[in-house]
This record gives sequence, C-alpha cells and structure tokens, in this order.
Amino acid sequence: MKIAKGIVKNRFVILIIALALMVPSLIGMIKTRINYDMLTYLPEDMDTVKGQNVLMDEFGKGAFSFIVVEGMSTKDTAALAEKLRAVNHVDTVLWYDSFMNIDIPMEILPDKVYDLFNKGDCTMLAVFFDSSTSSDVTMDAIKDIRSITGKQCYVSGMSALVTDLKALCEQEEPIYVGIAVLLATIAMLVFLDGWLVPFVFLASIGMAILYNLGSNIFMSEISYITKALSAVLQLAVTMDYSIFLWNCYNEKTQITEDHKEAMAMAIKETFTSVLGSSITTVAGFIALCFMSFTLGADLGIVMAKGVLFGVIACVTILPSLILILDKPLHKTMHKAILPKMDGLAGKLLKIFPAFVIAFVVIAIPAYAGYSKTNKEVYYDMSACLPENIEVIKANEKLSETFNVASTHMLLVDKDLPDKDVRAMLDEMKGVEGVQQVLGVETLLGAGVPEEILPKKLTDMLESDNWRLVLINSEYHVASDAVNDQLDKILEISKKYDKKGMLIGEAPCMKDMIETTDHDFKVVNTVSIVAIFVIIALVEKSISLPFILIAVIELAIFINLGLPHYLGQSLPFIAPICISTIQLGATVDYAILMTTRYKKERNEGAGKAEAVKIALATSIPSIIVSGMGLFSATFGVAVYSNIDIISSMCMLMARGAIISMVLVILTLPAMLMLFDGLIIHTTMHMNDSNKKELKIGEEKMA
Repeated sequence: MKIAKGIVKNRFVILIIALALMVPSLIGMIKTRINYDMLTYLPEDMDTVKGQNVLMDEFGKGAFSFIVVEGMSTKDTAALAEKLRAVNHVDTVLWYDSFMNIDIPMEILPDKVYDLFNKGDCTMLAVFFDSSTSSDVTMDAIKDIRSITGKQCYVSGMSALVTDLKALCEQEEPIYVGIAVLLATIAMLVFLDGWLVPFVFLASIGMAILYNLGSNIFMSEISYITKALSAVLQLAVTMDYSIFLWNCYNEKTQITEDHKEAMAMAIKETFTSVLGSSITTVAGFIALCFMSFTLGADLGIVMAKGVLFGVIACVTILPSLILILDKPLHKTMHKAILPKMDGLAGKLLKIFPAFVIAFVVIAIPAYAGYSKTNKEVYYDMSACLPENIEVIKANEKLSETFNVASTHMLLVDKDLPDKDVRAMLDEMKGVEGVQQVLGVETLLGAGVPEEILPKKLTDMLESDNWRLVLINSEYHVASDAVNDQLDKILEISKKYDKKGMLIGEAPCMKDMIETTDHDFKVVNTVSIVAIFVIIALVEKSISLPFILIAVIELAIFINLGLPHYLGQSLPFIAPICISTIQLGATVDYAILMTTRYKKERNEGAGKAEAVKIALATSIPSIIVSGMGLFSATFGVAVYSNIDIISSMCMLMARGAIISMVLVILTLPAMLMLFDGLIIHTTMHMNDSNKKELKIGEEKMA
C-alpha cells in the first residue's frame, strides 16, 4: 500500500519520466535490425549451417541467385554480366564468359554446359554474393541488380525473396498498428463505460509498447514476424490490465470520496490480480524459448518483455493519467452496453449436462483435425507472399524455362580423388528430379587436365580445402519430392565423402521441417506443464488445473483443427506459436471465473448458486477481454498480404472467440460436474462445503 500511495503522490513525476523514456525507446526501436530470413534461426550445429559458414569462409560466397535474361543478344548479355560484377558485394557471375571469350561461338560448348545457360531466347546467369543471404548489403545489391537489369530480367533466389518481403513489411506494418488501434478503440468504446477511457488506455499501452520495441536493441535484431506481431499482441493481451484497474478504481470511489485514496487501493488490488494473470501469459511466451528453432525465443522474449512492460505501465502510468484526467473521464462516462447476466447464467446452468456432452462430442473431431493440421503446414517462404511480387514471377520464370525450381550446393573434400568425385557426381545425375550437376569434374572429361579451364572458373568452384558443386533440381523447396531427393543425394555423398555437406535453401528447409516438428511437441508440453503449475499454485488445487487447461486445450484443438476441415494450409510457425499463445493469453478467462466460484463456495453458497454468481459476474469481463484480443488481431488478418502474419492473426482472433465461448458455456458445466472433486482437492475450501457434500452423499446412499 505504501508503494501504491507513492505512485499516486508522484503521478506528475511518473508521467514526466514516462514521456522522457519515449525518446531513447524510439531511437532503440529505429536502430534495432529486422531479420527477414527464417533460415538464420536454425541451430548452429547443423551441417547446413556449418556448410554455409564454410562457403563464406573458404569461398567468400554467401548469398546466391539465378538471373534469367529474356530476348537479349550475347553481346548485350556480356555487357550486363560486366555491370553485375561491378555491383557492390557481387563476388562472381557465372556465365558463358566464365568458360571462354565471347568472340568464340557459344554453340561449341558441350551440350550439358550450353543447356545449363540457354533455353530458347532466355539466358541464365548465376550470381554469387560475398555477403549472407539476408544481410542489408545483399538486399541493397539485389535492388541495384534490378535497377540495372530492367524488365527483361528476372532475379530469383532467397535474397530476392527477403528483399521483397522487407519492402512489403515496411509498407504494411504501420497500417497493422493503425488497424489494431482503430478496432481495439471501437471495441472499448462499445464495451466500456466511458467515451474518453479508451484513449487514456491507448496512451498508457502505447508507451509500454514503445518501451518494449525500444528495448529490443539489446537483442541486436529481431525477426520481421516478431516486429509485425509484437505491438498488436501486446495491445491485445495487456488491454485487460487497464480495464481491471479502471473498474477497480470506480468501485473504490464508491467506498471513499478521496479519489487519491481510491486509486491507491485500486493499484494495490490491481497489481495483485494482474500479476497472477500476467504470469500465465508470460509462461506461454517463455515456453517458445524452448524451441531449438530460435525464432521461438525471438518472439517469446519480446512478448514476455511486452507483458511485463504492460503490467508496469498499468500500475504506474495509467493511474497517473486517470488521476490527472479524472474530471473529464467521469464527465464522459455512459451506461455500459452489457446488461446484467444473472438471467443468462441461470438458463445456461439449467442445461449444463448438455454442455458436458457437447464437450466430449466436439473433442474427438477437434483433436483429429488438430493433429492433422500440424502435418499439413507449408515451409516454402515464397508461398506466404502475393503471386504478383517480383521474386515469385522470377522463380516461376526460372522453373518454366529452365525447369529449375531449387538449387543445392554440395561441398566436397578437396582431397577426394578425382575419379571418386566423378563417380559420385555421375550417380547424383541419375537421381530423379536432378536437372544438372555443375562442378569442375563435370566440365572436364576423364583424363582432361584441369589447367585448360580458366583460373577464374576454378577459383569459383574450388578452395584450399573444398570443391563446390551446384545441383539444379526441378523440385520446389520444402516439397516431399525435393526432401526425398536430398536424402538420396546425401546418401550418395556420404558413401564417397563422409565430410561432404549439402547446403542451400532446400536442405535448410528440410532441416527446418525436422527441427520444428520436434519443437511443436516440446513447446506444447512446456507450456501446459508451466501453466498447470501456475494454476495449481494460484488456485491451491490439484484438480482445477486439469479442468481449466482441458477447456482451453479444447478451444485450441477447435481453432487449429478448423484449417484441416476447411482445406487450408498454414505456415509452419503458426501452429507452434498459436497453441502456446492461445493457452497463455486466454486461460485467464477460466481463472477469473474459477476464482469467483471458489470465493462464493467458501462464503457458504451452494454449488449451483456459486457457479451462477461466478458465471454472471465473469461474463462481461470475459467478453470485453475476448473481444479486445479479437479486435486487435482480426483487422490485421484481413488486411495483410503476408500469409504468415495474416494466418497467425486470424488464428489469434478466432482463438479468442472460441476460448471465450467455451469458458462461458463449458467451464460452468465442469464446475458443476466436478464440484465435489474440486472441494476435496483444493486447499482452504470451507469445511461447510465438505459437510454439505457428506450430507448429500449420505442421502444418496
């Protein structure tokens, strides 16, 4: 109480400090780098990641792109190749002039080499960069290449993808926040009891969001998914805390005429309640940190911080704003739109067995859909972008013209005998879906000396310790076909060279599939166990955690099961994150109702009366909270052209509604059904409750 009174007393100082902190936070937010490459979150101990490091260290190459030139003469293409070589951070351009002088007719090249670079009126150039796939300088180089090449050329590859993704994100992100704020404001105007209140809430929450985004500078960089979702999620998840403080403050003003005293009491009570509520949400986000695919830790840490900043702002900045604006806030109050829920609660309790039956019946198909949705996700990052974006057109052109949908890079030990290398590559050429295999050995016949090849070409394909082989595949990244192909290529590679490493987008995606499949199980287990323990400690019960988690897990099964029945494919990260976010963010609805039920039972109310009061008093808060989360995410889901962002926001919006409905309909039924079990397995339940149960059991006997 002493701290609460200190906050009230120093409200002006708090606001001055809060406003001052916005400046370094804004600077921190601007200076935090945004990472658009999902592959960088793979564990460092994987061969694909090690191989990528070898490629950079030994060959000075990182990113890689194919450029398809349409309707351009050999002379003009040669001029273009020279311009490309002059672009900052372009290491090498592999084309016809890498083999011989362009004055010599291209037709004298061996068919396997000629066909690699030419089809009809199209010519292909392979461009290697001396920087990593998603580095800022690589993306700048892609922009420069596009400005040089013009409309006759198509720039494909992962670096082109992240460049287009970055441009689209930067275009859409301010609109995400605007939509979320607008719809959240409308929801609060509808469901709260004041016209000015929502704007005060948004000012407080907005500061907390800015502090969170600014503090990300200590992480050096965050994912574009984290950046796009963090502000929206923080707004949605922490809005409840502001509502609780406002309602609590209004209740205390009925007890005392001293508004400062009322606010001090409200701060104390709010902090106690909000702390318990926020712990489950934080636990849900922290569970993401247990993913070996470190994008989970990126999102989890930022969102856990966001919740903590939200709690701090709720008990410091918001009370200060409310006290300073107390008169206008109360002058603009209006009657709450939500009526009393006693009648509805009574009607729902009369048919509670129907909801128990419905729970069991729905659970079976919901879980079946949920278990299949996780296997029907997609991993190809290009699938999350609009079809009219430049890199998608380029990838389609490359696939249609040269039948190349993905390119793998094989690193072979330099000490491996030439005859073994040729035998290995000959076997790889026979693997289904492999279009071309390009290495020094494939350009030379047996017994032909390497010295006849231009030094710039051999330098490109060989280092002191490794040989580099390019393998073009007709199969698309992250498809079952390409993953089977990679298994066969790796099997052949390891037969000849135990040290050999297969790298590139498709091998990295294959590793991502295996990694995230494991992560899904780990994150689910960690989040459920953590939240189970928290509920058990908060409610001092063994049975209640099972009941509450069962209700929210059913909501998750329904939410993530629907895509299977609707024939939708989700981006791979969505089910992993949503399962734990929905559990952490919406289990509070169940805790709120359960806590009130316990209170009424301990004060002597019968089973039905306690559940009815808990339901009637909780419905308004649950609706406001659920609609807050829905409104903050639904608009972004509808607007966004990036499917990862759109899918995750739609799942969060739908999950909020499903959790809200299930808590209102099925949790009271569970409390009625398991009342006896709850009383016997919960500490400090009133002895009169146990006596009542004993009398009831004796009458039944």
